[in-house]
Amino acid sequence: MLTPKTAIKILLVLHSLVILFQVLVLLQILPYHIVWAGKINTKEQLFGFMSVSILINVLLILILLIKWKNITNNTSNKIINGLIWAFVLIFTLNTIGNLFSESWIELIFGTTLTIISSFLCWRIVKE
Repeated sequence: MLTPKTAIKILLVLHSLVILFQVLVLLQILPYHIVWAGKINTKEQLFGFMSVSILINVLLILILLIKWKNITNNTSNKIINGLIWAFVLIFTLNTIGNLFSESWIELIFGTTLTIISSFLCWRIVKE
């Protein structure tokens, strides 16, 4: 059975890899037309969108680390759970957005990642 701790560990690994991917796009090691539904047209847009995306992923990682500590201490934290529920919603909406991507990479991998992330966040807070 998938425990909340395991779900947190999986999300920490996945979103650390996402940040690495985003940094590679930001440094233009990977092409930027494969992200943000292929709608980025300038380097300024790239920097703006990717910076926000990296910050959101860092925020998620910090929230998950706080939650992990709370799980091990058996301490309930309604604010942290509320933030994780917000990520369930964000990932669900992002999944819908990814379905309209012009990039097959984002369509396949982005959609898969956001569905998995939404499910894992839900699993963490469902108890």
